[in-house]
Amino acid sequence: MDYLANINKPSKEEQKVAMESYNALVEVLKSLRKDNPEIEIEETKEKIRIPLNALKLLAKILKVTSQGKPISIVPIATEMTTQAAADLLGCSRPHLVKLLEEREIEYTKIGKHRRVKFEDVIAYKKRMKAKQQELLIKIMKADEESGLYDI
Repeated sequence: MDYLANINKPSKEEQKVAMESYNALVEVLKSLRKDNPEIEIEETKEKIRIPLNALKLLAKILKVTSQGKPISIVPIATEMTTQAAADLLGCSRPHLVKLLEEREIEYTKIGKHRRVKFEDVIAYKKRMKAKQQELLIKIMKADEESGLYDI
């Protein structure tokens, strides 16, 4: 399973429709009182009950789509191959395997194959981002103190 395959940037028309739909959906969401409201598909007149949280997620998807950003949805507990996880992190598979062996990211082994949970990869990515920001702030403070950085 390649989670990053077939992710395309939305067209200008899709962006425009997404923005219109997002604005309309946000207004409707403000007035909803049920946990599982019914929506109607105009073309078929079919009514469908949808969990409120799913409609809120749809609003987020529409907003991001309207900004021209591609979207991919992956269930949280999904297990990934080491190659898919490396692709998500933007590193090589051997580097990812090193991270797994060092227990930086949790994994399970099925036979000879390692599997990592999507949520664990994302948690690692967030930890690294926070660490990078912390180091960047330290560098900036050191530059300020040494007079190399004008405020």
